[in-house]
Amino acid sequence: MTQKIPRLTVDAVILDREKNSIVLVKRGIYPFEGMWALPGGFVEYKETVENATIREAKEETGLDIEIERMVGVYSDPERDPRGHTVAVTFLCRRVGGELNAGDDAAEAKEFKIKEMPEMAFDHRKMVDDAMTL
Repeated sequence: MTQKIPRLTVDAVILDREKNSIVLVKRGIYPFEGMWALPGGFVEYKETVENATIREAKEETGLDIEIERMVGVYSDPERDPRGHTVAVTFLCRRVGGELNAGDDAAEAKEFKIKEMPEMAFDHRKMVDDAMTL
C-alpha cells in the first residue's frame, strides 16, 4: 500500500522596504501559467528549506538573497491543483545578482507593493502576512 504524503515547497517574499517593492515571477508552467507568483519551488531531498529558498530565488530571479525570518507555513490541502503541498515561506532581502528570469519563470519583475498583480496559489496571503512582520 502506497501512503500519500504532502510535498514540501518554499517561497521567497523578496521585499525592498526602502523602495516599497517586491520581486515576483511570471509562471511559465502549469499550474497558473502566465500568472505572477513568489519565487519558489520544491525542496530537494537532503536540502534544508532555507537552502531551497536561496536556490530557488537564484534560479528563478538571478538574485542572491538573504533570509530575514520565516513568514509562515501554508498547508491548505487545496492550495495547489497538483496535489497537497506544504509551503514554508520566508521574508528575504536582495544582497546581489541581477534581476532576470530563469528556470521555469517566464519573467521576473519588481513591483511596487500597491501595484502588485493578481497572484497564483495563496501567494497574496503570504505577502500580506510578510508585510505585518
